[in-house]
Amino acid sequence: MVTTTLAGARSRSTARTQRASARTRRAVAGWVFSLPFLVLYALFELVPVVASIAISFTDMRSTDLRNPLAVDSVGLDNYVRIFSDDVFWQAVLNTLYFTAVSVPFTLAAGLALAVALNRGVGRLQTFFRVGYYLPVVSSVIAVAVVWNYLLAPDSGLVNTVLGAVGIHGPDWLKDPAWAMPALIAMAVWRHMGFAMVIFLAGLQSIPGELYEAARLDGASRRQVFRYITLPMLRPTVLFMVVISVIGNLQFFEEPFVMTQGGPLNSTTSISYQIYQTFGSGQYGYAAAMSYVLFLLIALLALVQFRLLREKP
Repeated sequence: MVTTTLAGARSRSTARTQRASARTRRAVAGWVFSLPFLVLYALFELVPVVASIAISFTDMRSTDLRNPLAVDSVGLDNYVRIFSDDVFWQAVLNTLYFTAVSVPFTLAAGLALAVALNRGVGRLQTFFRVGYYLPVVSSVIAVAVVWNYLLAPDSGLVNTVLGAVGIHGPDWLKDPAWAMPALIAMAVWRHMGFAMVIFLAGLQSIPGELYEAARLDGASRRQVFRYITLPMLRPTVLFMVVISVIGNLQFFEEPFVMTQGGPLNSTTSISYQIYQTFGSGQYGYAAAMSYVLFLLIALLALVQFRLLREKP
């Protein structure tokens, strides 16, 4: 009896040892296969991030590139300087204005297109998906050329149409009052196709039985949309709001290719100001601006998750 018990204990111990050994081998194999990615990630992601944090506390300039270890530490001076930089705070206001206007319009347009495609396009649904998504994958340079022609003050299509109804259109990209709305219109047109595809995927995941039950109960289309579609799309809306806000807070291409931040800094964004500062050789100050932008994005993302998360 004792012998049998001891033999059973030894066999269980041996089995546990073998399982632990197998787990160790699998873990080692996993780390070996992951090693190339980890090395590349460390070299091209972690090291630059740590270096940029360190640079933000120095007075490093383009003239220091030959001897980067000789730069002087300035502590928090770069971050303190930001608070007295009027151009940077103008860029912050421009960025918040751009984000606050373009995100709702982009999501509303994308949702409207998704609902329309989901209801009754039928066989042409793929054609319309591709058509509305093309601006998303098109070159921003090509898009800028098209919009420059559309917004030209004398011969542009927009002012031509306005002139036909007796309205004298402004010089859209040279007028401080209209340059940012023009960039917002371009951004909404470029990005609504992406929102449409995401919302369409969310709509197609809603069970059809919910709509059938609502129709049997006599619900109108507006009631169905309000009490079924929108609540079921809540996770999709949260996802779209978060990534749209993050993307728009970093908007750079529109002012870079259309207005170069003008006129009178009315379209200068935070990212464009960082680019300008870096281009002028003020690497330490540009790095500090970058981390202020990072903190702003992180803060707004946290607020969005708090406000839009599912209530228990």
